Amino acid sequence: HVQLVESGGGSVQAGGSLTLSCVASGYSVSEGYMAWFRQAPGKEREGVAGIDRFDSTNYADSVTGRFTISRDNAKNTLYLEINNLKPEDTAMYYCAASWAIGKMRVIPPIKDFAYWGQGTQVTVS
Repeated sequence: HVQLVESGGGSVQAGGSLTLSCVASGYSVSEGYMAWFRQAPGKEREGVAGIDRFDSTNYADSVTGRFTISRDNAKNTLYLEINNLKPEDTAMYYCAASWAIGKMRVIPPIKDFAYWGQGTQVTVS
């Protein structure tokens, strides 16, 4: 049984920083491609950062330079460091895991991810 549990969200002022965590069970964070998605009210869910088995990373253009995805294999945890937060970053952030084992040039579409967390809310004012 695979479970992804996110934490670390909160309410912050513009320009602040947050680090989101996603603890995995029943799945190794180094096993396949993992990503962070976000969904703002009234908008579609979008991929913002992803990492493959080879530690190659992908970012959405809107977050490049401000978001950093990483993982700690020993803790089986995926992270998303967010700096210089903007009001438009306000959204529910989801951790997602796939069985994709190849190199990815872009964040795969939502349908390619088999497992999802419940989300953690980030609100920027």
